[in-house]
Amino acid sequence: MTTTGADFQRARSADAKLQREVAILDAARRLGAARGIRTVTLTDIAEAVGMHKSALLRYFETREQIFLRLTAQDWREWGPALRASLEASADTSPAGVAQTVAASLAARPMFCDLLAQAPLNLERNVSLDSVREFKLVTLEEVSALSEVLRRIRPGLTVEQSIDLIAAATSLSGAYWQMATPGPAVEQLYRSDPRLAHAVVDVEPRVARTLAAMLEGFARH
Repeated sequence: MTTTGADFQRARSADAKLQREVAILDAARRLGAARGIRTVTLTDIAEAVGMHKSALLRYFETREQIFLRLTAQDWREWGPALRASLEASADTSPAGVAQTVAASLAARPMFCDLLAQAPLNLERNVSLDSVREFKLVTLEEVSALSEVLRRIRPGLTVEQSIDLIAAATSLSGAYWQMATPGPAVEQLYRSDPRLAHAVVDVEPRVARTLAAMLEGFARH
């Protein structure tokens, strides 16, 4: 439900400011999930919450900061969920671990979109404080995931576990962009057998790559 401009008078307290920020983030998430992050403008977000763009800028410096904050939120949700899945899985083979990681990312399409956009755009039009805050979140989650991976895959080094996480998130972001080229281009891919390879299924591709990495780590 869109909030009216009258409802969005300037926040006068810390709690009111927090409520405004949450409403802005929620609107950006809805728009991003429905249309893809690249297409969402600051004006779109402002309109979705019933604010003028200039009023929204009192809460966030740029659209990139909004989506970078959402990326951090998703890291905080994905990291613990994946750790729980890894620890609960009876299959700790390279293929089993790879499948668990790949499935956890494929189940979060907007996170995949954010993962691709973060290094390309979202970290480039924000303050250094915003970048620092985001990086500290990712470092914390990567460290916690690394610990679990090394516990269920004895012999895996810290460097190898971090490389695995980096490959998983980077590939999921890149493949998701390839998997969602837009309706017209997707139809083109599916209509011409010569372009069949361009139709990407994120989860199995990521799983195969991660399994190969884990198998290679086990041999060295």
